[in-house]
Amino acid sequence: MILKRKREIVAIFALPLLYLYIMKLSEVFFLGLLAFVVTMAQAEFYAMYKVQKTLRGFALFSGLMLLYIFYIGFRDIYLFLILFFIIVLMIKLFTIKDSPGGTLKDISPVVVGFIYVPFILSLLIPVRMVGPEWIIYTGATVWTSDSFAYYLGKNFGKKKLFPAVSPKKTVVGALGSLLGGAVASIVVKIFLIPHMTVFSAVLSGIIIGFISVIGDLSESMFKRDSGVKDSSVLIPGHGGILDKVDGIIFATPVVYVITRFYT
Repeated sequence: MILKRKREIVAIFALPLLYLYIMKLSEVFFLGLLAFVVTMAQAEFYAMYKVQKTLRGFALFSGLMLLYIFYIGFRDIYLFLILFFIIVLMIKLFTIKDSPGGTLKDISPVVVGFIYVPFILSLLIPVRMVGPEWIIYTGATVWTSDSFAYYLGKNFGKKKLFPAVSPKKTVVGALGSLLGGAVASIVVKIFLIPHMTVFSAVLSGIIIGFISVIGDLSESMFKRDSGVKDSSVLIPGHGGILDKVDGIIFATPVVYVITRFYT
């Protein structure tokens, strides 16, 4: 009960402020918010896997540089950026390792964390350039999907979805995620994106609801693999930043593709 109240109190106060911040302030302020979220989420991922501090610092700095490069418009060189990151990372490993043993184990979480968090979330920058309403759309559909999945799964779910990965998630909860995505998509379409067709809104919402389930399961898999319950305890009742953006990470490429039809 206490955890539930903490969750609700944080949502009541944070969501309106977040809405005003995104909708009323300029792109550079959104870049600042995204940089904070990406840095915290990436740091939480590396903490889960106990990444060495030198490698962690290099990867966090690289994530911020990637966001800035995307912001100033050099988005066509993203594959080169990944290659450059891996090359510099390997050079960094040469300087801190005494032997080649465990190299793949050392480098894997660094590379995965870089692609999983800053690389994917950097696509929110061109999404924001289409319009701040699309950032609201992304967050609203994902978090509503999560809420529907949680409440419907908790009250009506019986059959487990993937118990080996997440024992509490149910088939009913997964279907609730699809429903929540569709509902939120239609609501945001009505109030913020009137030029979006109803069919597109429903279809996009269902896809994001499905993707949110995949994102949630993936985050659960990472946490089970690293032996932690939450990525951190930064947000009372909600866990860490990474716990709150796992669905958004997976939904971001979908929304990016959707916005290409509205530019």
